[in-house]
Amino acid sequence: MTAQPLAPGKATSKVPAAENTLRILKLLASRRGPMAASNIATALGLPRSSVYHLLGVMEANGFVLHLHEEQRYGLGISAFELSSAYSRQEPLSRLGRPMLASLVDAIGESAHLAVLHGRDVLYIVEERAKNRPSLVTDVGVRLPSHLTASGRAILAALPKSQVRALYPNAAAFTARHEMESPIMKYSALSSHLDQVRQRGYATEHGEITPGFGSVAAAVTDHLGWPTAAVAVTFLEDKVPAGEWPALAARIQKAADELSHRIYGRPAQ
Repeated sequence: MTAQPLAPGKATSKVPAAENTLRILKLLASRRGPMAASNIATALGLPRSSVYHLLGVMEANGFVLHLHEEQRYGLGISAFELSSAYSRQEPLSRLGRPMLASLVDAIGESAHLAVLHGRDVLYIVEERAKNRPSLVTDVGVRLPSHLTASGRAILAALPKSQVRALYPNAAAFTARHEMESPIMKYSALSSHLDQVRQRGYATEHGEITPGFGSVAAAVTDHLGWPTAAVAVTFLEDKVPAGEWPALAARIQKAADELSHRIYGRPAQ
């Protein structure tokens, strides 16, 4: 079996079978659905015989699943188990905590990291700035995603069809306190998310706690799908609206760096 170049100008692998096995797994992980062996061979520039041999070994070990009716291959249960083990090691919170701490030190405001959990956001890291009031976004707290900057940043990065599935009717929308949110129906949410996509960051004005504002940016994986959001929360009378875009740029930089460290995406 011949080794394939890793990239132009780089040395070929000294363990070609291992290298090509990993290339196949990475290719399958990057696609939305299963692939035919011939397409895998073409995409990676490998001999079909080699691809079939490697797929057979991976199938026997559970890393790929052969869909006989479709004559295609997808990721198997062993690949899922690796993914689950990765999640159990809490890479988001472990890598996110020091990055949030650096962000808080730089801007002097409190920051948090949240993930989507159903229609809610679940807060997994909070770093409180010195001499700043405590927030409701403590670790383990869940809040409606359509009310929070973190949730809006994540929702804006999802396909519109998925957002619609999360919010099928008016009953899916809730308000947190007597000041009703302007986003209490799908048309309002859809319009707001369009603004988030155009602006590049999400905001929230007192819809969780009156008097507090938030700015957030999404953390995305190697396919561009949102897996979390970095947000900063502050007293609105302490941070004028004119400063929010510059604050958003610093938050986006932190989100991009976290994406790069976890998923290997180039930092922006």
